[in-house]
Amino acid sequence: MIQDIAPSVYHNEYSPVPPNENDFVFAFDGRTILVNISDGIISCPRVKDLSENERHDLQYLFRIDEKCDFLYTGASKLEVPGFSYETVTSFRRNGPKLMSFAGMTAYHLYVWYSANRFCGKCGSKTHITSKERSLKCDNCGNIIYPRISPAVIIGITDGDKIIMTRYADREYKGRSLVAGFCEIGETAEDTVRREVMEEVGLKVKNIRYYKSQPWGFDGGLLLGFFCDLDGSNEITLEEDELSIAEWISRSEITDEHRFLSLTEEMIMLFRDGKEPGKNPR
Repeated sequence: MIQDIAPSVYHNEYSPVPPNENDFVFAFDGRTILVNISDGIISCPRVKDLSENERHDLQYLFRIDEKCDFLYTGASKLEVPGFSYETVTSFRRNGPKLMSFAGMTAYHLYVWYSANRFCGKCGSKTHITSKERSLKCDNCGNIIYPRISPAVIIGITDGDKIIMTRYADREYKGRSLVAGFCEIGETAEDTVRREVMEEVGLKVKNIRYYKSQPWGFDGGLLLGFFCDLDGSNEITLEEDELSIAEWISRSEITDEHRFLSLTEEMIMLFRDGKEPGKNPR
């Protein structure tokens, strides 16, 4: 998946250092990012591509191996020859995986920094702290940490069939599984039951956890579950969320070009008959 970058190592600890000439710079404008894409390879500007003044607007993000990544925080939109602003989902369609993971994670932090420039308690301006990854309000002392939203990805199975979906109004138009964010007071298993009922009108049983994945494109932590149909298999589609939801047999599932997402991995696991904890018939 997108976070599987071995033998490289992602260092999430907050240990800011001055930028090096060859460190990468992530410059966002809404849901677009300054990149160069050539023959399926995506890259971002490096510190050496920026002017001295622009380098003053770099915020340390994280380190992968010995190379650090920085966020451009300047008031004006960064422009670098040979680079253009493309949608952040370009990281899903282009390699290398190391850059895709770094870009997704940088976007997650960019959204958090952008959304918390002012304190939610008193409205005063916040500032970046130096000892940990947080924002602090000096007026009331409020400390703000990065937000991670848990969400479930659900493989609903009935024998050799699984429900596959397409979203109704989202940029991503590929195949998906039923999914949704956890609500206040819910366990992840409760979310599975609720989302399945809301989106396709079905009951499920034998809910079992598979694997998790950080998903910075939506600020989420994805929790993968498989479950079995319990009762009628007649789908009632929630049209505000989904354009399609249908039962697909293992033999109808074709090869995926890339295995970046937990959804893709779960679909292919089912295709190969390797989903965990199948309910014996």
